[in-house]
This record gives sequence, C-alpha cells and structure tokens, in this order.
Amino acid sequence: MANTKKVALITGANKGLGFEMARQLGHAGVTVVLGARDPHKGEAAAEKLRQEGLDAQFLKLDVTDLEDHAAAAACLNEKCGRLDILINNAGISAEEFGAGKASTTTGDLIRKTFETNFFAPVALTQSLLPLLRKSDAGRIVNMSSILGSQALHADPKSPIYDFKSLSYDASKAALNSFTIHLAHELKDTKIKVNSAHPGWVKTDMGTDAAPMEIPEGGKTGVELALLGEDGPTGGFFHLGKPLPW
Repeated sequence: MANTKKVALITGANKGLGFEMARQLGHAGVTVVLGARDPHKGEAAAEKLRQEGLDAQFLKLDVTDLEDHAAAAACLNEKCGRLDILINNAGISAEEFGAGKASTTTGDLIRKTFETNFFAPVALTQSLLPLLRKSDAGRIVNMSSILGSQALHADPKSPIYDFKSLSYDASKAALNSFTIHLAHELKDTKIKVNSAHPGWVKTDMGTDAAPMEIPEGGKTGVELALLGEDGPTGGFFHLGKPLPW
C-alpha cells in the first residue's frame, strides 16, 4: 500500500454501499482497504477495483470479531503506519423494516442487531484510533440512517413516523450517540467524526423498491470522508444537509 496517499478502511465493502464508497474514494486518489468477512468475496471486490486502475486491497474483517480488529490494526500499522479514513459501514437489519413492534421485538433480536450495528463499530474504532491519530486529517464516518433520528420518530408529521423497527432504529440511534460523544472527545484534534444517512438505496437491505441508486447513496459517506479542515464534526448529514438527531 502506498504510504504517500490517504488510506481508507471501509467495513462491509465487498458489495453495495461499502463497495461503491470504496470505488468513489479510489477515484479520488485514496488507497482503499476493503474490509469483508468472506475472503473470496472481499478479494474479488478488491480485484474488480484494481481492474479499474484503483489502489485497492482486501482485508479480512468480521466486525463482530475482536481478534479481527486487532489483526486489522496490526496489518494497517505495518503496511501504512497510519489510517486516514474509517467508514463504519457494515450493518444488518434482523427484522422487516417497519414491522419491529416495541411490544414484541425479542431481546435476542435486539442484541444481535446491536452487536453488528453498535458494539462492533465502537470497538473497531477504539482499536484503530491510535492509527487515526497519526493522520494529518483523520476522518471517521459512521453509516447511520434517518431511522435513527429520535426527533423524527417522535414527530407525527415526520415521513418516518409510521415506519418503525425497534432493533434497527435503536441501534442507529445508539451509533449516532457514539458519533456525538467521540466527536466531543476529539474536538481539539485533527480528527472529525460524523454520522451519514445515505438515503433509501437499492441495496440488498434497501431492496429494489428504494428510489436511490447506489452511486448516489455513496455520496454522503464519501463527502464526509474527504472533509476539509474547515468541515463539520459531530454532525448527522445527508447529501450535505444536517439531519435532526
């Protein structure tokens, strides 16, 4: 991996939004490291980007595996000496969107969702923070969702008011809280931390019913990953516009 270019790690990057953000960052001149659980799929995705002339590498990374976190940190430190961009993209929805009633959602389902959507990105970020501190302009992007907005869920006039899934929505609200707290902790450093709502996108999770194509969905995360020195931190954004927490 070239050490003179920015280095970005994107989790869940073998397909969908993660892959598209890796592609867009690669075209912006960034060395992209595609984190994925499946070595075959991850390496195939990285090779596809290399065939486009991009500097792309695969890194075996199950975000729920703390041993993989440690191995990723060691690998990035050895090969790059730092990390400039971390996009916490990997996530799951373990129940049908809009159908997760608070009265019936099981504790097991909530724990499963939080394990991937909240506990994993918190732990991975903590593991990689020493490398991000070595960057001249560290950027952390937590891929959230408008469904994590407590304000919009509580507003009867909101477009998401009747679209509730407790486990997923709560996990993204928790991720947003992590963004706020970490940004505050790092406010006197060069590291910026933000949450991104990509939009309702035609991915495996979003389904073909979604109105947005994947390239459009990747824009918000990429914009936040490439923020300049005067860019915001501790915010929640969609295509450059702030969203309510």
